[in-house]
Amino acid sequence: MTRRFTGVLTAALLAAVLAGCGADAEATRSPDVPAATTPPVSAPGSPPTSAPDSPPASPVSVPETLRFAGKTLDGAAFDAATLAGRPVVLWFWAPWCASCASQAWTIAEIEPGFRETVPIVGIAGLGERKAMTDFVTEFELGPMPQVEDRAGELWRRFEVVEQSTFVIIDRDGRVIYQGWLDGEDLTRRVTALAG
Repeated sequence: MTRRFTGVLTAALLAAVLAGCGADAEATRSPDVPAATTPPVSAPGSPPTSAPDSPPASPVSVPETLRFAGKTLDGAAFDAATLAGRPVVLWFWAPWCASCASQAWTIAEIEPGFRETVPIVGIAGLGERKAMTDFVTEFELGPMPQVEDRAGELWRRFEVVEQSTFVIIDRDGRVIYQGWLDGEDLTRRVTALAG
């Protein structure tokens, strides 16, 4: 009888392990907990993500406006969900646009000072990849993320119909401004959001 019980127990454990290996993480997550709010989990043998006595970090809900991903012009993966909880400025530009070129110097100047508090993200479209990368190099925009959107998916998503357009999203994920801004107005708005 003990041998039979051990065999049944071994089979049940093996079935559970195999089910866990082949299960999709999304399929096993409770439908009440969206993927974007799942707290990080430490790998076995790694240090915990928070001190044992400290309360766990509260997860940040990702608003619909920041549920997009893509590749930057330098080929890196970009996930807008990582910006949740902060105000964000999306700058829709084209490499041949004279207004974009005039704004690029202001953006290159102010972006480093607001990188952690009000990220500015370029959405490059309406041009060829080489022209876009040349634009980024010429105006020294390399350190800030420049999402490649030659297909215009993000332009359509945010209903942007012309370059140069700024979409300003508050920390709750609401679009609070969409349109053209000169350098002074952009700086004023970003400074206010950071405060």
